[in-house]
Amino acid sequence: MRLKIGKRRADDAGLEVTEERGMRVLHLGSRAIQSAMRITRPWDLELAYTRAMMGFLMFNSTPQDVLMIGLGGGSLAKFIRKQRPQTHITAVEIDPRVIAAARAHFEVPPDDETLTVVEADGALYMRQHASSADVILLDGFDSGNQVEALATQTFYAACRRALRPGGVLVVNLWGRDGDFAEYFARLTRAFDGEVGWLSVQNKTNIIVYAFAEPGAMARLDTARPRLAELSTRYGLDLRGFARDFQWAAGIAPLLD
Repeated sequence: MRLKIGKRRADDAGLEVTEERGMRVLHLGSRAIQSAMRITRPWDLELAYTRAMMGFLMFNSTPQDVLMIGLGGGSLAKFIRKQRPQTHITAVEIDPRVIAAARAHFEVPPDDETLTVVEADGALYMRQHASSADVILLDGFDSGNQVEALATQTFYAACRRALRPGGVLVVNLWGRDGDFAEYFARLTRAFDGEVGWLSVQNKTNIIVYAFAEPGAMARLDTARPRLAELSTRYGLDLRGFARDFQWAAGIAPLLD
């Protein structure tokens, strides 16, 4: 099965949905996988980096409001909706084709009391919604590249203002991006060094955690006794994430 929406060329942002062996995959302007869904379990997290992004549960296991910048196939939104129906998710996506594909091919449901999908510029939305989220999940790629407007110093500062006290921003960065060190440095500046990270698949993805307030290390230590129970509940290796979690100083050599 091969579904095509619009054109697909190496030099445009064509959107393509493909399916093979029970797995449906979203591509946007490149061969890079933007989202993946197993047909028989559409709410599961098939990609390792999405599971690592859910590591925010180590720091806040009961968020009231999660803000997503970048919808993709809606994997994170569907997982949170399934596992934590008490949490409200707002997903901001600039590309209407992505929203249409997520709903037509990746089982993202219509808006309801748990999920709201907003067609908007994520950078502008962030500036307009201060103190609105407990967790921000930022996965902003276009044609396989980081969206520059979602990686500026100004944008990361707006993310911090959009977080409530104790909030956390979780960012998916491409570990081999030539600008990775600069993006990480911007996050460190915007959050006064209150930053940690997880490496996924030998640094293919670096999941960065930026905390609105000091004390994240103590919060993680306090949560460790509960991580086995939370890992079982959510089907995530939160204990492994806690073991592998690194703080900003551990990545300093990459910023030289």
